[in-house]
Amino acid sequence: MRKIVMLFMVTLLAAVLINSGRAMVYAEEGESSTASKVQIQTITGPTVATKLAERVGKSWSWYLTRASGLVAALSLILLMISGIGQVTGFMFRILDPITSWASHRALGLTFAISVIIHIVSILLDKFVHFSIANVLIPFSSSYRPVKLFGINFGSLYVALGISSFYMAMMITLTSLLWIDKKPKLWKLVHWLSYVVMFEVFLHALNLGTDLAAGFLRWAWIGLAVAIVASIIHRLIRARTT
Repeated sequence: MRKIVMLFMVTLLAAVLINSGRAMVYAEEGESSTASKVQIQTITGPTVATKLAERVGKSWSWYLTRASGLVAALSLILLMISGIGQVTGFMFRILDPITSWASHRALGLTFAISVIIHIVSILLDKFVHFSIANVLIPFSSSYRPVKLFGINFGSLYVALGISSFYMAMMITLTSLLWIDKKPKLWKLVHWLSYVVMFEVFLHALNLGTDLAAGFLRWAWIGLAVAIVASIIHRLIRARTT
């Protein structure tokens, strides 16, 4: 009986091994037949990485223009808030007077530098062509003409950007040179910062690529509302003191 059982087990094992071997052969034949049907096509031309590098190489000035514009806008917002906060005393609740003043001055320099980078990168851009005169002389450009109430105002929003640049440079230079020597003149020139804020707001809102729509546009409008509220608070405080 044991011999019969052993013989049965050996026969069953042999059958399993033989069937496994046949299955492997069939699988290999199936794979080879499937592989023979697959065709690999080689596409000539530049790779995705090469195309991406070429695009960045051509558009880096445009990205720099956008980035510097956003930095200028954000630094101007913080600059206005910190300046008004020093007058109302709000900033001194957060920072000591020396640190608050140093931060305000650093924000002013950041704004001025980012604006200069913004202008230079526009000159280097290959898609939107601006000459030196176009970025220095208001209304000399024909970029995005504005028509309001049937009246043609030319490149109004570009002109506002140029005007705000000149006033921002005046404010920065007088803050560096006259704040101690000519405080009255410095204070008078410093009032132009509100005009700069208004012009930059319109310039960025109507020409800024990243502020054209979506969250950033509404955030920019919200920040402008916050600035107006701060100005009103400052004026009320000035009348009551």
